[in-house]
Amino acid sequence: MPALLVINPNTSAGVSALLQRHVQAAAQGGFAVHTLTARFGAPYISSEATYAVAQHSVLDAWAVARAQGLPADAVLIGCFGDPGLFALREGAGVPVSGLAEASFLAAARHGRYAVVTGGERWKPMLERLALALSPGASLAGVHTVAPTGAQLAADPVGAKTLLASACREAATRFHADAVILGGAGLAGMAAEIAPELPFPLIDSVQAGAEWARTALGALPATSTPAGFGVAWQNVSWELESLS
Repeated sequence: MPALLVINPNTSAGVSALLQRHVQAAAQGGFAVHTLTARFGAPYISSEATYAVAQHSVLDAWAVARAQGLPADAVLIGCFGDPGLFALREGAGVPVSGLAEASFLAAARHGRYAVVTGGERWKPMLERLALALSPGASLAGVHTVAPTGAQLAADPVGAKTLLASACREAATRFHADAVILGGAGLAGMAAEIAPELPFPLIDSVQAGAEWARTALGALPATSTPAGFGVAWQNVSWELESLS
């Protein structure tokens, strides 16, 4: 059975458990799911500084997975922002995506789309990522709510009311054909909010799982050699071994 490695770039074990549960359920027995939590960094990624450290933690987690012999025929970065996406794709030797890229691809099938997520600092960060990804041409706008994803996840009842209103506002303001509800901590909320909305609502974790199903179903007969071609210094021994 093919295997998906999900890397949680923050240090929250609760987020990792949420990712494992939702991605495994979406796999429907078609592939195995292994989730790793970052060994260092922030409990929740919500700023440029935490994002920068998360990029390193993603590479470190990949190296740990290789050192432990965890099967990984594809990798999903479990953060709506995809820290380390391009770096890991460069040297992993297997298909790599993240919650944001997978969501952009899914939403773009409906036309122009808006993003709703928690944490005001995410707006320019997500706009920058969208510009770096081809589906970004369909991005109509990013709407953030003041609470971070972690705060929203801690109050699911209040979060659903706030997020439903934010999704309606985003669709109207940006004339969007679909809306992405982005954030690992918000996994599963879209399914509860969607019946109230007159447009498609994309769950970023569900979109990531759907990307994995497609990627794992189209694996090439031969794999690409993995490695980064770097003589690392003062990094973990696991990462150093992938020079």
